Amino acid sequence: MSLTPDDIEKIAHLARLGIDKDALEPLAADLSTMLDLVEQLQAVDTDGVEPMAHPANAALLLRDDEVTETDQRDTLQAPAPATQDGYFLVPRVIE
Repeated sequence: MSLTPDDIEKIAHLARLGIDKDALEPLAADLSTMLDLVEQLQAVDTDGVEPMAHPANAALLLRDDEVTETDQRDTLQAPAPATQDGYFLVPRVIE
């Protein structure tokens, strides 16, 4: 597939992208090369080839939801300048 600078200009307008006029010609050539590569990939016969991996085949390994650490809240809050009911008290920053 070959794109012209006019095609690139239309695509850029639709995507609300600002592209310099000097960059249209090289960009058209680069995008045409990429689309040619995609066409080559589409032409490859993949019948009978199984996918190597797919996210839908993944199984999540879940662990039991159990407490593994002791409650250290009082120890961790001891150096804090102010706490109340297990929460850190901080100065208001938004009026």
